[in-house]
Amino acid sequence: MLTLTVRNLVKRTIGRGFASSLAKSKEHLDPAQETSLSEQCILVDDTDKIIGQASKRECHSVQKNGDIPLHRAFSVFLFNQKGDLLLQKRSSQKITYPDHYTNSCCSHPLADFPGEDEDKDAIGIKRAAQRRLNFELGIPVDSIPIEKLNYITRIHYKDEGNGKWGEHEIDYVLFVQANVKVKPNPSEISEISFVPRNELDDYIPTLNGPLTPWFQLILKHRLRLWWDNLDDLDDIRDHENILHLKI
Repeated sequence: MLTLTVRNLVKRTIGRGFASSLAKSKEHLDPAQETSLSEQCILVDDTDKIIGQASKRECHSVQKNGDIPLHRAFSVFLFNQKGDLLLQKRSSQKITYPDHYTNSCCSHPLADFPGEDEDKDAIGIKRAAQRRLNFELGIPVDSIPIEKLNYITRIHYKDEGNGKWGEHEIDYVLFVQANVKVKPNPSEISEISFVPRNELDDYIPTLNGPLTPWFQLILKHRLRLWWDNLDDLDDIRDHENILHLKI
């Protein structure tokens, strides 16, 4: 059952801290989620240069030596006009990091969709973000035009998850501020919350699940600074460097 909440926080603490727990092992995969494993992700080198493509299954499988193919991804942070941030809880059906809390929308540009590999102005990433905002949150593509998606920077991180499914990504961070109607896809999302900036630090300890590793890193190292500059994003944009963040 999908839980939709707009938080008026009750200040309480759960002794979970910020440590992201391992993704669950799954003997039987959800059919829709398993089908998505054949989608073709975009492989890149350490400088974010495209070097090929591989299936989502290959890109999230942890090899015996701990290697995971490096591929492109994106993380959207969707704010309403009041400046509240939409956070979601990933469905228990997700193959990687089920039941984890994370930012508004997280996914990959795909070689399956023409134009999502276009580099200039991160236009390919933005096209992919429009597609996934529609798929995950039910937001019509024309509700968030390309020019409203603000490319902030890129983050390189790796997480071995449960040892079977993990992540190794150059993750494009996108900010967008708009009042849009959302209709979350229950196979992707089990809960959403709109969180005000001044309630973030009280909200996080109330969560009844862990954080995804990419959201944990962004929260720890950059989110508060970026959020405080929501009205002047030019001060925080960095399109030259790829941030290497670690827990």
